[in-house]
Amino acid sequence: MAAFGTLFLPEMAISWFDGKAWSPAEMVASDSIQMHPGAHVLHYASTCFEGLKAFRHDDGSVKLFRIDKNMARFEQSSRLLALPPINPAAVKKMILDSVAQFAADVPEPPGSLYVRPTHFGTEPAIGKAAAPSATSCLYVLLSPVGDYFAGGDACLRLLLDETGMRCAPHNGMVKGGGNYASALRPIMNAKNDHQADQVLFCPNGDVQETGAANFILIDGNEVITKSLDESFLHGVTRDSILTLARDFGMTVTERNFSVTELLERAAKPHCEAALSGTAAVLTSVGTLIHDGKTYSVGTGGVGPTTQKLRRALNDIQWGKSEDVHGWLTDVTS
Repeated sequence: MAAFGTLFLPEMAISWFDGKAWSPAEMVASDSIQMHPGAHVLHYASTCFEGLKAFRHDDGSVKLFRIDKNMARFEQSSRLLALPPINPAAVKKMILDSVAQFAADVPEPPGSLYVRPTHFGTEPAIGKAAAPSATSCLYVLLSPVGDYFAGGDACLRLLLDETGMRCAPHNGMVKGGGNYASALRPIMNAKNDHQADQVLFCPNGDVQETGAANFILIDGNEVITKSLDESFLHGVTRDSILTLARDFGMTVTERNFSVTELLERAAKPHCEAALSGTAAVLTSVGTLIHDGKTYSVGTGGVGPTTQKLRRALNDIQWGKSEDVHGWLTDVTS
């Protein structure tokens, strides 16, 4: 399969906001967007998006995972970026209709169909650096995908960065392009200088998130992750994993914790760490890099609890276990 997120289906749903109302959604060619070179998004990064997946079940049906949770976050991101208000119900219908049209292209497990709703400012006004775009565009792009981290059983290496941060703290809840751009150069440097897969941003020693996923620490029967605030992304997969951990009788602790505590716990043989996200699902972290030294997390291999939680999530997504939390939405009925 092509590299994650590089293969797209030929059509997408699209709608335009003209300053007063949204146009009726229509299906157009996926490469057909035209905009003025002075468009607000091209100069002031007024863009946000979501990432969710559709899964094929053994009975031939196709299910979307936690679409309502993603729509709530999409609406929040648009509002926090002062983009024109969206109608979550209308966007949900755009997604359902799009996936239904291309249901035959949803891959068999372990693949899935990645769904990328995107909203951006289109007003041609380069004088609006301190003002929002009055017009915007919203589209739904579809991409058949496999695993995001295609390393098999290999574990990730994370560089702990105590001096920088992924994005402006007041903007962390936004799933927006600017936040990913902000993290890009530190990630590139970490890969080049330390052969790290990602950067775990820990400003002033506060363990937060990586450039593209939430961070979870597993110490025996306890799952530890940073408590929700506006400085980092409130991951849908994060929430799902914590819910499943509680279902297994594990203790879930959401609180701030430091790099010092992280390294102390990582030294325990039974300790595990993982990244969670729609693309990453739940991917094991085997090595932490800090102040020029490397530290193994537990045994340095894929942890059994991480495997159990990932499998439990995948089994719900693929229809192999009961959806007791009502997370799936049927596309093909």
